[in-house]
Amino acid sequence: MNRRLRAVVPATLAVALLALSACGSDQPDPAATPTATSPAETPGATPAATPEATPEPAAVTPSNNLDGIVVEGAANEAPEFTVPAPWGVDETRNKVILPGEGAVVPENGTVEVHYIGMNGRTGQVFDESWTAQPIAFPLDQVVPGFKKGLEGQRVGSRVLIAMPGVDGYDAMGGNPQAGIEVGDTLVFVVDILSTPLAAAEGDAVQPPEGLPTVVFDGPKPKVTIPAGQPAPNQLVVQPLINGRGKPVQPTDVITAVYQATTWDGKVVEDTYGGTPEQGPLNTLIPAWQEGLKDKPVGSRVLIIAPPDKAYPEDPGARKPNAAMGQTIVYVVDILYTSAGQ
Repeated sequence: MNRRLRAVVPATLAVALLALSACGSDQPDPAATPTATSPAETPGATPAATPEATPEPAAVTPSNNLDGIVVEGAANEAPEFTVPAPWGVDETRNKVILPGEGAVVPENGTVEVHYIGMNGRTGQVFDESWTAQPIAFPLDQVVPGFKKGLEGQRVGSRVLIAMPGVDGYDAMGGNPQAGIEVGDTLVFVVDILSTPLAAAEGDAVQPPEGLPTVVFDGPKPKVTIPAGQPAPNQLVVQPLINGRGKPVQPTDVITAVYQATTWDGKVVEDTYGGTPEQGPLNTLIPAWQEGLKDKPVGSRVLIIAPPDKAYPEDPGARKPNAAMGQTIVYVVDILYTSAGQ
């Protein structure tokens, strides 16, 4: 968020990205995968005179379907799945196991997911998020198979994705620490939890009389202040659309578009029709901290902020804020939220 919306306290915005990156071998994996350790040698054991040769792995004929993979488990619970290892796939393929009804994941969009990954060659799980926390990441920063498997899917879906090595870790030379060799097929079961919306969406709410009216002219709102009505001296929070996404938590990083209008009708900030802004809720002005907490993603919220909860004094500002000391009417679309760091 811009400087005006931030409370006057030092704050750092940190965004965690899933490291299913194909940018190079120095990138971390999606979650820390412990290095496999060899069993301890038995004291006093005599080593064999001639070690047995390691058998060559059986050749795998790449499959052109996902029929042999079994996925079980209810929504919002860690899935269980089996792969008929050794197994491979001819190209990246996906299958919706449990359909969702939420927003569509856009091309190169950001998603928040739970996932579990298995090596098709060994049938062994090499990574998962269910014992930790969901992970959010942009699709243009992960391996091609993950991106291909999730674009166009809906939030709330459980998706099975199988990708050959060329769409997985081959570009990084595999991942020996996770037991992944060049050419290994990777199989993921992914629960899509959220993705940023393009605009507020949900159920319209009829606000009570006496509040500023909000009418959209194209992508931008037009706020009309009630004529002759004094500005309220208390914070007013009125949903205009009740979203259907997850509620914003006090420490979340939120993504939003908004407009700010003074009580005399002057627009002082407007990001509608532009790039959404992002910031930790607990570093923003009191009106937003109080007014957006617990509101579900997809909501459009009208906030009337008295001076003490709107733009704060900022001794470090090069230019005084013209709206400082005024009552501000905000219209805010909550497009996305993720756990703060």
